[in-house]
Amino acid sequence: MSENPVNTSARPVLVRAGSAETLRDGATSLITLLADSDRTQGALTANRATLRKGSPGAPAHFHTRATEMFFVLGGSLRVLLGDQVVTLGTGDFVTVPPRLPHAFAPAPGEEADVLVAFTPGMDRFDYYRLLERVYRGEAAVEDVKASSERYDNHYFASPVWQAELADA
Repeated sequence: MSENPVNTSARPVLVRAGSAETLRDGATSLITLLADSDRTQGALTANRATLRKGSPGAPAHFHTRATEMFFVLGGSLRVLLGDQVVTLGTGDFVTVPPRLPHAFAPAPGEEADVLVAFTPGMDRFDYYRLLERVYRGEAAVEDVKASSERYDNHYFASPVWQAELADA
């Protein structure tokens, strides 16, 4: 007889829609917190990004320790991947490996509803809470810059992404 394959130390993470924390990091975007690395034993971090028409999305950045994944639940999402911009539609999926410059925003005139995940997980929820405090005027952009190592979020100027936004 074989051993029981059930991992009794791992616990499922169940997040009910009505109990998920939702943050506003701008006038046209919401972040719904689903599972941070402390709840998934470091396996992943996940959130839902709801980007309304005209949302600036996330500026050009990269991560050094995690792969970021985007699954479009609805709408249309522009994504910078290195030096190219692709448009994802409902049901499209992309992974962004560590150190690859990327950015994202809804396509012009569109909205985007996106499941975002990082693997391995990294503590990100306090980063999203910081973004909301900046939006509310309770923290400064300098606080976000100062947190880049802690949250593995490294911003930079991307001429490709700036041109894409200017054309929109």
